[in-house]
Amino acid sequence: MSDSNFVDYVKLYLRSGNGGPGSVHLHRDKLTAKGGPDGGDGGRGGHITLIGNNQLWTLIHLKYRKHIMAEDGGCGSGSRSTGASGKDVFIEVPLGTVMKDVNTGEILAEITQHNETKIVLPGGRGGLGNWNFRTSTLQTPRFAQPGEPGIEDWYILELKVLADVGLVGFPNAGKSTLLSRLSAARPKIADYAFTTLQPNLGIVEYRDFKSFVMADIPGIIEGAAEGKGLGLRFLKHIERNSLLLFLVPADNDDISKEYQILVNELEKFNPELLDKKRVLAISKADLIDDEIKEDIEKNLPDIPYVFISSLSSIGLIQLKDLLWSELGKINML
Repeated sequence: MSDSNFVDYVKLYLRSGNGGPGSVHLHRDKLTAKGGPDGGDGGRGGHITLIGNNQLWTLIHLKYRKHIMAEDGGCGSGSRSTGASGKDVFIEVPLGTVMKDVNTGEILAEITQHNETKIVLPGGRGGLGNWNFRTSTLQTPRFAQPGEPGIEDWYILELKVLADVGLVGFPNAGKSTLLSRLSAARPKIADYAFTTLQPNLGIVEYRDFKSFVMADIPGIIEGAAEGKGLGLRFLKHIERNSLLLFLVPADNDDISKEYQILVNELEKFNPELLDKKRVLAISKADLIDDEIKEDIEKNLPDIPYVFISSLSSIGLIQLKDLLWSELGKINML
């Protein structure tokens, strides 16, 4: 998808349907001049419902649809007839979408499965007709309930990319190149910072027809948690990844320091991210010899690591083996 087509944040005005009013009606026919009450109940208002669709990757279809309203319930009528229910509105969203209260930021709903449905704004209940209010002392009530109003307000829909493995690294670390070599994804690749302006997803094929999903997250810089660079806009996507693959070039002066800066930014944004399993890939391994590699290994952080080169295909099979093994450990928890 092109840069302009990736939308991960929309603000919508949603309104569920009002419940229909109950009926005030007295039974009349050619044989009954003064019958009792038989006013029916009003119909319920339409719901606003989110539904997951695994064929959607962005919220662009909602970008220009600012107001979404469900149908009101129908009025009750004589012969104790209940009014028709208002037509529900189903909003299709990509997996990983959360709905938030615009004022408090509270998460109201979260969609992670295909065809998963959640009623986020229930329609108002229909009012009771006068038939419900008859008593021994009030045999002809001439009143009924109005329908319950629906719910309306501004809400935020936010997409957090779902993937098994999230690529974490500084701009121009080679994340897009690695994703393109491991999967059929074709992200934009160039030799300058912030080539990736949106998360890119790729399906990595493994042995025996197995596969896993990898996400190339836009590069992180120091201060990203405070909004510098692409900042908070893309750090949120890392929250949904099962495993984090840190990518640091082998020609970096201090690989451990660069890795720690990345970890610190994740911790500032959300300390729970540190609970995720981590793997380190030292890229551009074709630029170093065995002696330099041994020196680098002496100071690496205590996490699984592998030396790779996307251009020379060095270590890519070992990387997939390591990622699959670590994902298997997560699934066993």
